[in-house]
Formats: sequence, structure tokens, C-alpha cells
Amino acid sequence: MTEKQHSGDSYWLNTAPGGERRPALADDLDVDVAVVGGGIAGLCTAWELARAGRSVAVLEAGRIAAGVTGHTTAKVTALHSLVYDKLRRTRGGEGARLYARSQAEAIERTAGVVEELGVDCEWERRGSYTYVTDADRVDEVRAEARAAREAGLPASFVTETGLPFPVAGAVEVPDQAQFHPRKYLLALADDIEAYGGRLYEDTTVLGLEEGEPCRLSTSAGAFVTARDVVVATHYPVFDRALLFTRLSPRRELVVAGPVPAELDPEGMYITPYGGSRSVRTAPYGDDASRRLLVVTGEHFTPGTGDTRARFDRLAQWARRHFPGVELTHFWATQDNDPTDTVPLVGPLHPGARHTYVATGFGGWGMSGGMMAGRLLTAQITGGECAWAGLYDPRRLASAVREAPAFLKHQAQVAGHFVGDRLRPSPPVEALPPGEGAVVRTESGRLAVYRDDEGALHAVSARCTHMGCLVGFNAAERAWECPCHGSRFDTDGKVVQGPATKPLERRDI
Repeated sequence: MTEKQHSGDSYWLNTAPGGERRPALADDLDVDVAVVGGGIAGLCTAWELARAGRSVAVLEAGRIAAGVTGHTTAKVTALHSLVYDKLRRTRGGEGARLYARSQAEAIERTAGVVEELGVDCEWERRGSYTYVTDADRVDEVRAEARAAREAGLPASFVTETGLPFPVAGAVEVPDQAQFHPRKYLLALADDIEAYGGRLYEDTTVLGLEEGEPCRLSTSAGAFVTARDVVVATHYPVFDRALLFTRLSPRRELVVAGPVPAELDPEGMYITPYGGSRSVRTAPYGDDASRRLLVVTGEHFTPGTGDTRARFDRLAQWARRHFPGVELTHFWATQDNDPTDTVPLVGPLHPGARHTYVATGFGGWGMSGGMMAGRLLTAQITGGECAWAGLYDPRRLASAVREAPAFLKHQAQVAGHFVGDRLRPSPPVEALPPGEGAVVRTESGRLAVYRDDEGALHAVSARCTHMGCLVGFNAAERAWECPCHGSRFDTDGKVVQGPATKPLERRDI
């Protein structure tokens, strides 16, 4: 990755800038439903509610459809790597069927919205594949194909794909979809406003008072009164439900660039092995002779390891398998994996009456966010949803069954909380331009960054969410919390939650 490409702007953001910013909330507001978070889950929920006749306000800390959703690979599929065989074992056949039905219906709902609104979002129908190249893994994909088929998907086991290299086996599900996520969501936002909804950007929500009605407070001092509140901030910004104990953040890298159209593998592909690799293409502007190749992989815990080396590995993989690709975009996406496999969508906590959450999509936020919009709207408006129980955040049985994953996550968090404080401190004088490090001082641990001009920038190294020490991501020039995934720029400003307060600036 070159210096010119270190900024991390995604192709979706570059090709759909979104025009003028919507206003920040400056005055108190009273609505039926307040949706916190303007990504795909929040906007889909707001759209469904506005269409159901509810007055809705969306409160986004940054820009709508520009956070996690703006950095996705935008595959809209019900085939989620190797999930169905596991669901069959942990949730039974009915649980797997409900999962497949909910995801498949979300895709068709979105296809209907694209047609109804006439959205030019590069919606394409493509087959979806989970593949392996190691013959020893073939039994796993055979079992997944069988489980997905029993769950109701038109899945089959194949050994031939459109990839430019041989595979040992793959699960294929035809007629799935891919699109330009930001173009779709900007059109959805316009339609929300057409139905009377309100969208606010640069509006950070700090507090939530539950009751009848609920009350939200913002960093600008404005308050929002709402009968119902939906928390759709990717990682919940309120800790009262203790969902942070059930979510494991991971960051994943993306490289993209044009390839000759004849190299298009004509499908969406993923393998969970070898550092994971996900491949698909998209239209490349008006140039029909080329397609945009999008390759994802090299997942890691935020704030750990050498991100530049990971980008290099991913780029080398793309160039090796797609000769002639001109990699023009390098960015990263972030996901939260639930410790018991299934996303958490529904009441925020066991005592909640008017507060709801959507989180833990595990890398499949496109179909998951669309599903969440329908599920939460049904719950808020008094409707029925067949799969509400499957996704209910209050579930206990599955958490007990998959306790090892929960305990492993807690051990990792504890390891970072304690172990990161024991690491040796590098000398500040040795810090080269463009690099950052956590150093020990008399006043505590500081996160110190040296910019390209040689000036030092120092902030507290304690994440403002729960106090873990941040680590430096050199490729994206950001401070990241390995415990719960909060991200900050080099001056401490919040880039991504759950943290809502910046790292405190310090002198050095």
C-alpha cells in the first residue's frame, strides 16, 4: 500500500459523496420513534417505520451511510459462510429455517424497494459461494450445502466456480444480490424525509432515560423525547444491557480496483480459511470493458498487529489471482461477532419496554440490517414476526450452549485490559513520522503520534468506553481499542463507537 492510498476512503464513499450535510440537531424534538445510528440497520428501520405512519428521527454522530455501512463489501445474500450446519446443531432445524427465511425475505424486500423507488444502485443478481481449496475441508462445505438446503435455500455442492483458480468444493446459492450500498441508502434517506421523517447528522447521543416516553440527550445539549428508541449504532453505545460481553469486534481489510471484464468471476465468493478471502466485482462507472474487483480478508482484532503488512498480503493475493488488476482503493471494515452466532435484534434488555437494539451481524450486515428493519418495525407497531424469538437479545439458552465462545471472548478482553499495561514502552524519540505508540509517562500511559512534519500529538491511551488501552493502526492512522472496537483519530476524536467521548489530549 502506498502513502497515497493510506487514507482508507472506500469506493462507495468516493462514488456517492452524498451532497450537503444534513443539519445537526440543535433544538429539542418530540417524535414517535428515535433511531440512533444512520447505517443500514438504522435507515432500514426508520424507512419501515415512516412507511407504517410513525414520526421518526434518525440521529447520526457522523454522516449517514458513511460509517461501517459505507465501508462494507455490500453482498446481499442469505448464504453466510458456514452458518447453517452450526445453526442446525445449536438451534435445531427450525432455527436454521427461520434464519434462512428471514435473510431471504430481506433480500426480496430490498429488491422490491429498489424497483419501487427506482434506485440506481447497481443492483445485480449473482450467485453466492462459500468455497474451500483444501480437500480436507470438503466435508464441511458438503455439510453446509445439505444444511442450507434443509433450511430452505436452493443450495447445492459444486466443484466448479467462476474463480480463476481451482477449488476443492463450494456451496452455491443462486439468485442472491449485490449493490452500491451508499447509493441505495441515500435514496432511502430521501424517501424517509418524503414521508415526514427527520435525519440529523453530526449529532452524538450521550444519554438515554427509559420510560414512557423515553428521553435522549445529545452532546449539543438538545433532547429528543420518543415513545420508542432504537439503538442501531453497530456496537451499542449504551452498556446497560451488558451486550459488550457478547460481542467480539473484528476489523477486516478491503482492496479494490478495475479488472478487464473477462476476468469477472461472475459471483460472490468467500472462504473462511487462510485468513479469509471474499471476492466479488461491481460495475466500474460507465466503462463496460472493466469491472471493479473487491477483495476482502486479513481479519484482526482492532488495535493489534501490523496492518500495513496485512494490506500487502491481501494486495499480493489479489494481484496473483487477478493479473493486471490496478488496485486503486484500500480501506477497512469492522464487524461484531456475537458469541452465540445469531445477531441480537429486539428489546435492549430483559426489562425493556420501549427500547430496542440491532447489533452483532457478524459480517453480514446488509441482509441482517434489512431484516432488522422489518423485525423492529413489527415489534414497535404491534405486528407479528416469525423469527423474533430467534434474534431476541434476551435469549439465554443459546448463550449457555455456546458458553465456550463467550468465555474465550471474556478472556481475550481481560488479556488486553491487563496484558497491554505490561508491555514495554518504546522511547518517544525513536518514533518515526507517520507512526504512533503507547508510551509510559509519570502521568500514565499516553498514545503518542508523530505526524509527517515531525510534530507529536499525545492523548490519553485509555479508551473512554471502558478503560482498555488503545493500539495504533499505522495503515489507517487511528487509535483502536482491542476490547470493544472503539476507534479514534490521531488527535483523539471519536471515529467509531461504542465510545462517545474523545481521548483526552495531553502534553508531552
